[in-house]
Amino acid sequence: MKTDVVQPIISNFIKSLRDIGYSFEVAVADVLDNSITAQAQNVRIACVPRPDTTFTLLDDGIGMSNIELINAMRLATKDPEDPRESTDLGKFGLGLKTASFSQAMDLTVISKKDGRISIKQWDLQFISKKNEWLLITPELESYQNLPLYDEFIKQESGTLVVWGKIDSFSEMDIPNKLENLREHLSLVFHCFLEGSVPGRKSFNIFINGQQLEPFNPFNPKHPATQELMTEKIKYLDSEIKVQPFILPHHSKMSQQEYEKYSTRNGYTKSQGFYLYRAHRLLIYGTWWGMHRINDAHKLVRVKIDIPNNQDSAWGIDIKKSKASPIMEIRNNLRRIISQVTVKGSRPYTGRGKKIEDKTTIRFWELISDNNNIKFSINKNHPMVKDLESKLNEEQNNLLHVILMGIESYLPLDAIIAQLNSNPLKVNQETSINEEDIKMLLEQWRSAGVSEEFIKDLLKTEVYKNKEAFFDYAENTRE
Repeated sequence: MKTDVVQPIISNFIKSLRDIGYSFEVAVADVLDNSITAQAQNVRIACVPRPDTTFTLLDDGIGMSNIELINAMRLATKDPEDPRESTDLGKFGLGLKTASFSQAMDLTVISKKDGRISIKQWDLQFISKKNEWLLITPELESYQNLPLYDEFIKQESGTLVVWGKIDSFSEMDIPNKLENLREHLSLVFHCFLEGSVPGRKSFNIFINGQQLEPFNPFNPKHPATQELMTEKIKYLDSEIKVQPFILPHHSKMSQQEYEKYSTRNGYTKSQGFYLYRAHRLLIYGTWWGMHRINDAHKLVRVKIDIPNNQDSAWGIDIKKSKASPIMEIRNNLRRIISQVTVKGSRPYTGRGKKIEDKTTIRFWELISDNNNIKFSINKNHPMVKDLESKLNEEQNNLLHVILMGIESYLPLDAIIAQLNSNPLKVNQETSINEEDIKMLLEQWRSAGVSEEFIKDLLKTEVYKNKEAFFDYAENTRE
């Protein structure tokens, strides 16, 4: 069989390699995975314009020897099908390189192990020019003025990752990039930052000197959070742990806490599955097409924790930002969805049922007809009936037209939008002066209104739960 050696044009290949689609925060998280695998307890990140924009990431992990560093710099250094340690967050052996190349033209890694320092560099411009994958060993002294270098030298072991010739963002973008990075890392690595990963010591991340606080998207410490039973699904001789959470209704939280757990995407888009691989959050806020996004289920978040030997069953991509479970797993997840969404809608349907509370005479009533639901003004409300009795036929017709218009043009879309975005700011209750109410009561009695009518009025929403008024009405009854 005749064959020809056809080498790729490396400059073109590099452009494709750089265009995988990493955002800055996802790229940093992918690099940080290596620090966790290296048993680091502290990761420090610095991003400064000095004089060119430079990014450095330092960990205090076990470090690498020269041979280990060369192997780590190799593209596709691992077979994704090879078994690995349960704490290994990698997959393809590409993350460090592809993530770094997506942001910068230079990747330099300096590592210390057993007291010896090793340094290697990929310079994409140099590689393109030579049309060969030539790994550079630069002079260590040229990095002495970089952020975190002094800290690296003082450590017994660890690794310093340096991005040079950054061309994915400018100096002006740094504040916004770092803000997004803080949010992302606080969420993605919250299990490690909380110290809740079995067998691991404390773990800390610092960005430009500021220590990150973990952000647990399930708000488990709030007394109103419903933490449902964990279900274990057996697959490939290992377990998938699925635990649903129902977050507190906005009425049980402060404005600040409500906004915090709504995340940047809002509650509606944050509902769904949160996939963790070896306690590291990969994908969140998705039903994978198994359930439609629904405002009634916006408080439902389902944690899925898988070991790192199930990647093929979940279709996890290089960036660890996309996944799609196989049908066997989907069938189990659909069953769980059907159970949790029923419970997850109760904070809203339970409040909706209050409109049908028989102990209160309400202005609005819920009418269901032929699978249609309508909010209608209660025509039997005592105040409406009293008004009707005082109007002539023409005026009554006008009143009914007005009430029909209010019903028909109730701004449901605007109400829903405000409840989704600013529920704690929506307040329709009018402050009623009790002196005015007492004066009305006297007027009704003077006009000969029956005590039975007044008793019905006491059941309406206007006077409900106003104890002072109840006492006054009872004490002044003849």
